[in-house]
Amino acid sequence: MALIKTVNGDTPEFGKNCFLAENSTITGNVKMGDDCSIWFNAVIRGDVHYIKMGNKVNVQDGAVVHCTYKKSPTNIGNNVSIGHNALVHGCTIKDNVLIGMGAIVMDDVIVESNTIIAAGAVVLQGTHVEGGCVYAGIPAKKVKEVGKELLEGEINRIADSYVMYSGWYK
Repeated sequence: MALIKTVNGDTPEFGKNCFLAENSTITGNVKMGDDCSIWFNAVIRGDVHYIKMGNKVNVQDGAVVHCTYKKSPTNIGNNVSIGHNALVHGCTIKDNVLIGMGAIVMDDVIVESNTIIAAGAVVLQGTHVEGGCVYAGIPAKKVKEVGKELLEGEINRIADSYVMYSGWYK
């Protein structure tokens, strides 16, 4: 069973049909929607501020979701995939977003809907990421727009696949 810890009176809350890998960690003020999955060695730490996650969010192996004490909470929309070893910290990620493997999204970033943050990208503090675009590089910059093929073939495909994968473990 996942390590689920109450911190300062805040206990994580989970929606329906969520999968929590046995060695994932979820602590504090975390509210998770339906059909979410938290994978092996992933950490969701709502100890210093709140973390809200919508429906159909997957946090893949080794990823970390955290926030900044009394300053920057983390808000994650619906249909969001956070890739292996990514770091999402004190930011807002809206609906239909793919955060690539090893990407870093820093405090006070806003990632608008229908967006891809490429693998290994670093989105600097306070950046406002335009919706419907792919951002890549260090620091992350807009490199192209998300067309129907990327929206359906990557963003939606991955989010849907992780709901299916989590079913294999239940």
